[in-house]
Amino acid sequence: MIYYNSTRGGEKNITASQAILKGLACDGGLFMPDRIPEFDFNVKDLCGKTYQEIAYEVMKLYLTDYTKEELCECIAGAYDEKFDTEEIAPITYADGAYYLELYHGATIAFKDMALSILPHLMTVAAKKNNVSDKIIILTATSGDTGKAAMAGFADVPGTGIIVFFPKGGVSHIQQLQMTTQRGANVTAVAIHGNFDDAQTGVKKIFGDAEFAEELRKKGVRLSSANSINIGRLVPQIVYYVYSYVKLLECGRIGENGKINISVPTGNFGNILAAYMAKCMGLPVDRLICASNDNKVLYDFFETGVYDKNREFVLTDSPSMDILVSSNLERLIYLSSGCDAQCNSRLMESLSRTGEYEVSSSMKDYMRDFAGGYADEERVHKKIKDLYDRTGYVIDTHTGVAAAVYEDYRNRTKDDKVTVIASTASPYKFSKAVVGAITGQAEGDDFEIIDRLSEISNTSVPNAVKELKTLEVRHKAECEKDNMKETVRQAIDWIS
Repeated sequence: MIYYNSTRGGEKNITASQAILKGLACDGGLFMPDRIPEFDFNVKDLCGKTYQEIAYEVMKLYLTDYTKEELCECIAGAYDEKFDTEEIAPITYADGAYYLELYHGATIAFKDMALSILPHLMTVAAKKNNVSDKIIILTATSGDTGKAAMAGFADVPGTGIIVFFPKGGVSHIQQLQMTTQRGANVTAVAIHGNFDDAQTGVKKIFGDAEFAEELRKKGVRLSSANSINIGRLVPQIVYYVYSYVKLLECGRIGENGKINISVPTGNFGNILAAYMAKCMGLPVDRLICASNDNKVLYDFFETGVYDKNREFVLTDSPSMDILVSSNLERLIYLSSGCDAQCNSRLMESLSRTGEYEVSSSMKDYMRDFAGGYADEERVHKKIKDLYDRTGYVIDTHTGVAAAVYEDYRNRTKDDKVTVIASTASPYKFSKAVVGAITGQAEGDDFEIIDRLSEISNTSVPNAVKELKTLEVRHKAECEKDNMKETVRQAIDWIS
């Protein structure tokens, strides 16, 4: 049995279902398994299996208090016709790398891969733990998590969801996806601030014991759909295992052949999932952590100093416009030998001064990670060059990962087979993509989307088409210091 502990030591030995229900530990820490389980299978034996079958083999190792029947039902309910490809996560080879397309779900971003299953995991968890309270999902988003979470939890009995996003800090399409979401139990609120302000506000609300008691008296408990929830992180491990199996099947790598993985990184959850796959036994060599102009993670891996005291840059890859990468705390915890006191001191320093420095031994533990960053000009050039050479079109976030990988390969001469996590459809950021490829992007969003369809010779996804006619339902805004009161009011009407 795997049990879960807070990275800050305040909660220990709780089950997977309890950790998923709680989302964030009461001490502000993140839940981590008491050990990272090793594969109980040979990876080559997964060849020929479906995404759903591989998901079960991986997730059962972490979610040990779920029965086989419960977990299989959750997987079947998540990875179904919502995805527009049978493979769920197809792989495309282009210009020397393998692009793992994680955007074929209902909201055309990689968050669908985990947020399609989280509502199922959570409702089963509530039953397992005899929870009768209404579960309100409270989430901050830099663009993609919000829509995917709203779509996942819309009209799910016994739940509600409140999403905070930075006003002006997401693409117009991302904003429309959230503000037009249907469902009697969902709402989206634009805060006057950036993503870090939204994320910090949400964490403060989770840590407010007095507010939690107020809600308990109303029969309400809070949980999270952000990647701080272990129920988000575990499903993300699956697609890295799946990608390796697909490369084995097509003969691109031999048994136990190592690969590199390049991930566009903001909140650090997606690349952490790749690292956990490696710890479980997946033959991975380097984890290339790709940053945009907000290169706080690149600087951290270079120096061992995490410093958020810098200018916040709005870029064409807004889901990566983050200066406080919450999931890095999990790696810090692991690098300290799971020393919760050490981790707590560092997180307190981050809260108090905006920075912390890890020890040399902790920095050495992280040697599997190679940091890199690409500015806007470099990203646009990579998108255009890839299109010109191959006709393949990628979004701006994937462009960051592709550019950083190219720089890494040129610098190190490391020519291992490399998987690039392609985290969003180019249609989600059509203006920036069309501008990068053609040098101009004139017209309204939907005219540009039609132009992208012509350029890429692909059909506009239904998730984008429908935005032309959907009613904007969520128009609320709030100051960053008024988020708790906004939550209080929202709960009254979505409960």
